[in-house]
Amino acid sequence: MTTLEAVRSRAEHLMTAHLGAGSWSFGFDHAKTRAGQCDFARKRITVSRHLAVRFSEDDVDQVLLHEIAHAVAGARAGHGPTWRRTAKALGYTGTRLYDGPVASELAPWIGTCPAGHEHFRYRTPTRPLACAKCSRRFDPRNVIAWERRAAEASRATA
Repeated sequence: MTTLEAVRSRAEHLMTAHLGAGSWSFGFDHAKTRAGQCDFARKRITVSRHLAVRFSEDDVDQVLLHEIAHAVAGARAGHGPTWRRTAKALGYTGTRLYDGPVASELAPWIGTCPAGHEHFRYRTPTRPLACAKCSRRFDPRNVIAWERRAAEASRATA
């Protein structure tokens, strides 16, 4: 685990080293399921404040390098070959998507499938969803039952 100030410091160091001083800005956002974001329009890289405090220093570096690789490769590169080459050259060793823990305790909706698998949503579920752990295709036998978390629990964890 790391502090937000340590993340900010590391971001400024890596961004200056790879993007040049003052060309891009850094900040924290409130994302709960994605680790970072590269905003080309604002020339700004952000990291989830909820997830950053759960990361090790190496995880923080990897998230930052992932987003810096986007900034260097350009908006059209996506997660394609140019981005992959750029990311590797910067020292990024991860995959194209974050697959670590999410801030599930902040999700206002908790769902359970008939087999007992838990699912979390940050927005109100509007259609029936089936458990992907139970079946790769929609199967009505695996429909998730949703419950809204108590307001006190959501406020206590926010």
